[in-house]
Amino acid sequence: MRSTATPTDPAGADGPLWRAAAAFRLLTVVYAVGFHLVVQDEYDVGWSHALVAVVVLWSGVAVTAAVTPSVRPGFVAADQLITLALIVSTVAVAGPDWRRDHQVLPTTIWVANAVVAAALLGGPRVGVASALTMTVAIAVVRGNLDADLWRDSTGPILLSVGLALGLAARIARSARARLDEAVALAAATAERERLAREVHDGVLQVLALVNRRGRELGGPAAELGTLAAEQERALRKLLSGTAAHDSDTRGGAGDLTAAVRAVVGPEVTVAAPSEPVTVAGDLRRELVAAVVAAVDNAHRHAPDAAVYVSIEDDGNAVVVSVRDDGPGIDPARVAAARAEGRLGIASSIVGRLEAVGGRAELITGPGEGTEWELTVPIT
Repeated sequence: MRSTATPTDPAGADGPLWRAAAAFRLLTVVYAVGFHLVVQDEYDVGWSHALVAVVVLWSGVAVTAAVTPSVRPGFVAADQLITLALIVSTVAVAGPDWRRDHQVLPTTIWVANAVVAAALLGGPRVGVASALTMTVAIAVVRGNLDADLWRDSTGPILLSVGLALGLAARIARSARARLDEAVALAAATAERERLAREVHDGVLQVLALVNRRGRELGGPAAELGTLAAEQERALRKLLSGTAAHDSDTRGGAGDLTAAVRAVVGPEVTVAAPSEPVTVAGDLRRELVAAVVAAVDNAHRHAPDAAVYVSIEDDGNAVVVSVRDDGPGIDPARVAAARAEGRLGIASSIVGRLEAVGGRAELITGPGEGTEWELTVPIT
């Protein structure tokens, strides 16, 4: 590709959300420290100072980890454990009456950071699970794991945060993936246009010249010119994108036998069931193209050999055999051609069948003729 467009990493699509979460965590630290200073007389001061110091230190570590994608999974797991430990530590510094009527030591708003981190990393389900865990832990510490729990807004707030931020992260990643697809499509379109210009300046002009000179010379050369004109039209369709449009318009099911007979010509013997072999448009198109490639190979490498095509339909798959009674092919030659970059067989036959979920098997040997067995499932 020569396009300068570079696909982005969907995993980094939520980067702005993580940076916003880091800023939110810093603000909650300020609130947690201020809350502690206001109510410290109600605490065991020695222990409470130490625990607030842990809140501040861990928040500094968390801000750095939140903006570093490689450490986020480990950071989020540690964040859940440390936050739970700080919630439970409130029991060591405050009595039951105080806990029942006030926030836990790190403050509810600081606890929300763990829920935010879990939601951004794992999506809405993980965010809601974190919120439920924190809500239950706070309720147990405060001693209101009963009907009084529903008088407190802590649970609904944490659940809303986990759900909303999880959905936001998922949407951000999905939007980035769609953007990457659009960038890739734009790059492919630019590459097609470049190839079209290069082919137009070379191959198409040569085909047009062969067509024109063939008509002028007449005889066998006229037939060659006609073939060149057909290939020129097909190549122009492919480069302009109209070939794909044409294939879409022919997407309905049709008779494979009739399609094969129409392209191989009368010199090839076609054996098929008396009833139409109905195949969907895309499968039929690829099968016919593979048959044409196999017949063309037979004519090119064994021009005096008879070529036979047989079509079978067992209800689940269609099997098309293209056989000739020529000298055959040494399998080593096929492998050597692939290694040298001559991909006619690999692309025109094997590649086409694999692209539609089928398979192509070459049965040949020196002096044994050549047979291609093309199988495509039609269920």
